[in-house]
Amino acid sequence: MASIEQKWTAEELAGDSVSKKDLAAFLQESGSNEFLLKHKLNGKLPNVVKTTKKPHLISAYTDLFATQQFRSADEASATSIKQDKPIAAVESKPDSDKPEEIKYDKVVLKKGTGDRCPAKGDRVSVFYTGMLEDGTVFDNNTEHKGRKPPTPLVFKVGTGRVIRGWDECLMTMVRGEKVKLTIKPEWAYGQRGNEAGGIPPNATLTFTVQLVDIA
Repeated sequence: MASIEQKWTAEELAGDSVSKKDLAAFLQESGSNEFLLKHKLNGKLPNVVKTTKKPHLISAYTDLFATQQFRSADEASATSIKQDKPIAAVESKPDSDKPEEIKYDKVVLKKGTGDRCPAKGDRVSVFYTGMLEDGTVFDNNTEHKGRKPPTPLVFKVGTGRVIRGWDECLMTMVRGEKVKLTIKPEWAYGQRGNEAGGIPPNATLTFTVQLVDIA
């Protein structure tokens, strides 16, 4: 359309004589598709009436005549146009079906007994030795301390009391099983490392772990 005359005065728009449906229908008939998308007035008329407040419709009505963004004869119906999604938004959508990558590797050194694996919250007893990639031992609980025999580490598995690689691996082991466990940084101490424990940033760690008991 080349030009359209205003159908209502400001007083009429503010009153009850002009309904939301009247306004929305006029805007869809008169405004260009670009204008309708700008003001989110595209789509089926009943949906627009239901979801749009009257002050917004009045503001759009005023803007239509201020910008002269009138509908041309060759434009598609307002009910059929849709707002394109930004490419970035589409590309950044996570793939919820993709399984999480396992960040540890387990090699069985000694088979255990039974078929019960610890479940989240079970109390486990563990002997371990931890090493850096160059073979440096940074921690263990297998050495005798004076006359006292070694004492296993006891904690509730799967509750975040230890690094994730331990939690995940221990819940695949059975009583008595001993493994060589290699954990990538993401499931160990990550980018920060653990300075107090002698573990540098982004360190891959190797442990010898034995599951002594499950309670």
